Amino acid sequence: MSRESILAAVREHASKSFAQTPFIPGQTPIPVSGKVLDADDIVALVESSLDGWLTAGPFAKSFERKLASRVGTRHALLVNSGSSANLAAFSALTSRRLPEKRLHPGDEVLTVALGFPTTINPAILHGVRPVVVDVDPSTLNADPDLLREAVGPETKLIMMAHTLGNPFDLDVVTELAVQNDLWVIEDACDALGATFRGKNVGTFGDLATFSFYPAHHITTGEGGAVVTNKPRLKKLVESFRDWGRDCYCEPGKANTCKKRFDWQLGDLPYGYDHKYIYSDIGYNLKATDMQAAIGCTQLDKLDSFIKRRKSNWAVLRRNLEDIPGLHLVDPTPNSEPNWFGFPMSVDPGVGFERRDLLVFLESRQIATRLVFGGNLLRQPAYEDVEFRVVGSLKNTDYVMRQTFWIGVFPGLTTEMLDYAAHSIREFFESPGRFIS
Repeated sequence: MSRESILAAVREHASKSFAQTPFIPGQTPIPVSGKVLDADDIVALVESSLDGWLTAGPFAKSFERKLASRVGTRHALLVNSGSSANLAAFSALTSRRLPEKRLHPGDEVLTVALGFPTTINPAILHGVRPVVVDVDPSTLNADPDLLREAVGPETKLIMMAHTLGNPFDLDVVTELAVQNDLWVIEDACDALGATFRGKNVGTFGDLATFSFYPAHHITTGEGGAVVTNKPRLKKLVESFRDWGRDCYCEPGKANTCKKRFDWQLGDLPYGYDHKYIYSDIGYNLKATDMQAAIGCTQLDKLDSFIKRRKSNWAVLRRNLEDIPGLHLVDPTPNSEPNWFGFPMSVDPGVGFERRDLLVFLESRQIATRLVFGGNLLRQPAYEDVEFRVVGSLKNTDYVMRQTFWIGVFPGLTTEMLDYAAHSIREFFESPGRFIS
């Protein structure tokens, strides 16, 4: 069977497999997120597998080029998850090859307690103290005034996430970075395609990270990326991703430097094979070519995905904005979010608990999620971690107790969103009918 006939059969099968089924209210699940695949994605996946190149290879390089071009950076490096992207980006700033601004144990990173653990975990692993500030519940991002207050003599880095696709105030972050000579890492894992003052998130910091887990704006299955405009940081991220090695040869290639057996580094003997010289304490965080193949076709659909997410968010906003006791999250001023979900908060005085509403929605097959780990300082994993807290975290605790979100991803139809909004309104108008 020829390659062409195999791919034609795959396309026919995938076209049938991904056909949408009718929506039945109360029975058809309404997920918060999910992959949106079509025949092009599956054909690309199978085509890459036919090449037998199971590690990162030609598709990975193509995806990196396409992603860098789409985001607007010079470099993009594919890794195996968004969490790995955060680890590789942060680790790059601890490299001994970065002497003038290298991060050391005891330095501090400005961030927030609200969010996903792997935004702050790399700092903890490297002995860098997280300095957390409260959030503005209307945007779910850091309070800019508290960020200014939080800068101290040991502060070397700002690393935060654009919460649920809503950019944090990049004017203030950029201002603080310039005034205090700070590194900036944008955790844009939930925000691919969002903009601030018309410019893509991921292009403001020294480094930025993205996730391509199926819940995110595009998917490679498992996967993520680090982007940067700085060649030196690109080389360091690449090293930490690729075992910490000094060599920068692409997979399957050797002697790119033209002096593979002419190096003298560390206490190694002269001429030690450059492919086995390690200048950083790294990991293997690489993705596969099959993942990258799907990423290439997914990137082609990103603009249509963004349009659908924004449209879905607008449907929910129109349907929910006038409900007394339900507070909706607003876009950060000067931003155009690419919403990861539709967040909202239940007023503590409405006469029922957030949990009551979530149980009701789940009973109707409407999936819900909280804002990830809530106040991470209250999570058991962080009981023994040293944080510096600036001010109180009352708003972070409010979000932890009162806020949740539902989906806006492109796989949801207007019919599904209308049903979800109607169900929320129905509960608020008569909660006693549904609370046993």
